[in-house]
Amino acid sequence: MVPIFELSLRQLAGRWRLLIIFFLTSLPIGITVIIRVVGGDTQEDFIEGMLGGMIVGAIMPIVTMTLATAAFGNELEDRTLSYLLLRPVQRTFIAIPKMLASLVVAGPLLAASSVLVVVLSLDSGIQTALAVGVAVFAGVMAYSAVFTWAGLVSSQALGFALVYVFLWEGVISSFLAGVRYLSIRGYTLSIMYGIDETGMKALEEFSIEFPAAIGGAVVVTAGFLWLTVRRLRNMDVP
Repeated sequence: MVPIFELSLRQLAGRWRLLIIFFLTSLPIGITVIIRVVGGDTQEDFIEGMLGGMIVGAIMPIVTMTLATAAFGNELEDRTLSYLLLRPVQRTFIAIPKMLASLVVAGPLLAASSVLVVVLSLDSGIQTALAVGVAVFAGVMAYSAVFTWAGLVSSQALGFALVYVFLWEGVISSFLAGVRYLSIRGYTLSIMYGIDETGMKALEEFSIEFPAAIGGAVVVTAGFLWLTVRRLRNMDVP
């Protein structure tokens, strides 16, 4: 399991990929500094626009899908996945390190970026920063599970992932409240609000019940991890 994890980290931590990720995670910080200097949005507008829209709605899924859909990419492109599957290793111990590699690269960067944005922009305490960091990390974990499975199922996973994120997570979940029970974006915003209802008051109308959000994130992560393991067991690899 450890060698597979280390191999996956080396595959995902390419120079250009990391540069793009650093740029995307630094973008909200730069915009926040500019807003802070020139003055502008109210706290409620900032939470909705920066946290709910830019970070959780766009940057978090884009960064995670870029990494997670490529988790099995090299093996599938080079037709070397068979060598991995022929090893006497349970499929679970192949799927978990692949997902964890995406989480380890994307999770800390996105969580740190989000917390720094909150610290720079909002007159909030530790609880608010903790709420944002925990929620973003949970969202990255759920997205990692979904997109790792997608990358194993289809060579066009990145394109499908973009459609899913911007259509389902972005447009549909914003207008249909019931969809938030099936939305990783909805879970993430609800966890933020559930941990700090006072500081994240602006997210109340976008949130579902806190236990439902926690349960949803866990079910999505575990469910798609199981689907990845099942796919590894059943797929025919040349």
